[in-house]
Amino acid sequence: QVQLVESGGGLVQAGDSLRLSCAASGRTFSNYVMGWFRQAPGKEREFVARITWSDGSPLYADAVKGRFTLSGDNSKNTVYLQMNSLKPEDTAVYYCAARYRTYASWNYWGQGTQVTVSS
Repeated sequence: QVQLVESGGGLVQAGDSLRLSCAASGRTFSNYVMGWFRQAPGKEREFVARITWSDGSPLYADAVKGRFTLSGDNSKNTVYLQMNSLKPEDTAVYYCAARYRTYASWNYWGQGTQVTVSS
C-alpha cells in the first residue's frame, strides 16, 4: 500500500524558510511524479510544484517560482520542498501527492502538514 508522509510544517515569520519532506513507501517510484499542493482556508487546493523521479526536472507554480525549490532523494524515496522568503499568503495545509507519470490524475495523497506564516 502506498503511503506518503509529510513533515516539516510549522509557524514562521514572513521572510523565513521551511523545508517540507515527503517520505514515500509501498512501491518503486521511479516511474512516478511527486508533487506538492496546498490549500488555504476557504480556498481550493492548488498546485505548488512537481518533480519527475526519472529525470528530476521540477515544475513550479508562478506564485512560488524563485522562492521554492523541489528536490528528491531516490535512495530515500523522499522529496523535499525548500521554501524560502515565505509570505503570509503561503499559509496553507501542504499536501504531498504522487501519480504514475503517464496518468493525469494524482492517485496518492499524504495527510498534509500545516504551514503558517505570520506577518
